[in-house]
Amino acid sequence: MIDLHPAPENRQQPVIETNYDVVVIGGGPAGATVGALTAEAGHRVLVLERSTLPRFHLGESLIPETYWTLERLGLIERLKATAFPKKYSVQFVNEDGKESAPFFFDEYKPHESSQTWQVERSEFDRMLLIRAEELGAVVRTDAQVLSVQFDGERATGVEVKLTNSDDSHETRTISAQVVVDATGQSAFLVNRLGLKQPDPLLKKGSVWSYFRGALRDAGRDEGATIILQSAGKSSWFWYIPLPDDIVSVGCTGDINYMFAPGSGGPEKIFNNELARCPGMQRRLKHAERATDYLTTKDFSYRAERAAGPGWVLVGDAGGFIDPVYSSGIFLALKSGEFAADAIHDALEVGDVSAERLGCWQEKYAAGVDLFRKLVYAFYTPGFSFGGFLREHPQFRSNLVDILIGDVFKPGVGEMFDAMGEVVPPTVSEADL
Repeated sequence: MIDLHPAPENRQQPVIETNYDVVVIGGGPAGATVGALTAEAGHRVLVLERSTLPRFHLGESLIPETYWTLERLGLIERLKATAFPKKYSVQFVNEDGKESAPFFFDEYKPHESSQTWQVERSEFDRMLLIRAEELGAVVRTDAQVLSVQFDGERATGVEVKLTNSDDSHETRTISAQVVVDATGQSAFLVNRLGLKQPDPLLKKGSVWSYFRGALRDAGRDEGATIILQSAGKSSWFWYIPLPDDIVSVGCTGDINYMFAPGSGGPEKIFNNELARCPGMQRRLKHAERATDYLTTKDFSYRAERAAGPGWVLVGDAGGFIDPVYSSGIFLALKSGEFAADAIHDALEVGDVSAERLGCWQEKYAAGVDLFRKLVYAFYTPGFSFGGFLREHPQFRSNLVDILIGDVFKPGVGEMFDAMGEVVPPTVSEADL
């Protein structure tokens, strides 16, 4: 069985001071990135992670454009030395089990960045936090932030409960010029400030587990992410190969369908959908389940605003779309990088206003909306990307741009104009 609660490593906890330039709440990819890069720029940074290390987390697939932030962090060679499966492509399987030709990233962009990885999150997240420490950040685990301190509307620090090596507890108040919320879908500040806006068009839920001995394709296809539709496109499965012959497999669909009254527990829901997905049945025919089934629901949302005086949101704390295109880690790393640069500039001029700390948000939100629109199209009944590309072959490069994460360059979203009513407009506040 895979251990979802691995034994904590024996790490020496650092001494915590009472004042920092930046306090980061959360040590996942977004928090580790902003912590590493602001520390590298010469600022005093404290990263507070609630869990012990290593920790289990879902979301294992990297898309190619993660390369550039990882390169900036100095982690590419370390990733090359891991046993993480190499990911060269993504593949789609329709409800009848017909497999599309793989989208090989290097056929579109012949660069080292087109080969990426399927990562084990406990090790990947640990690698990022170690790098943050190497670049000068103080990383404290077993640290539960109880509140963010405010002076008027400006964030001024945090109150945190620390668990010591002897299992004793102490509560400390730590001041900071900037507080970064990197708490993932826990969305610490978003919930406390009432900024959460659920996406009314993406009321989805997922059931997932891990399997050993599942069928893998040969050669360069062995590490591919595969997206498989069930009958009637009422749900879809992800298939993500991991080290040690383990595969992450999950099923996502509308909450009202997947988790309707009488649908049963997670195992029954998963097996009911598996019976309607011939492509996944073939891959799991001789596999053994390695963990319990897990669930999550109604995970698509955005924050009303992502920065305020003395505070900023990064990664899933600022919003989450959907798992179908594996955009989560990319957006965590990229938002962490954007925020780190903004925080550095803000501290250099002594201006930690919302405008200064959130100066990257318009560009970032536009890129996120391209992923969101692609997700809307994926869920539209009767729509087919294959049919769309046969009718509009000139937009194939636009589609691949979004699949690899190259969403911040001009013109990428032009293909959505050709989709017309298939893709709804960006959800407005009036819809929420």
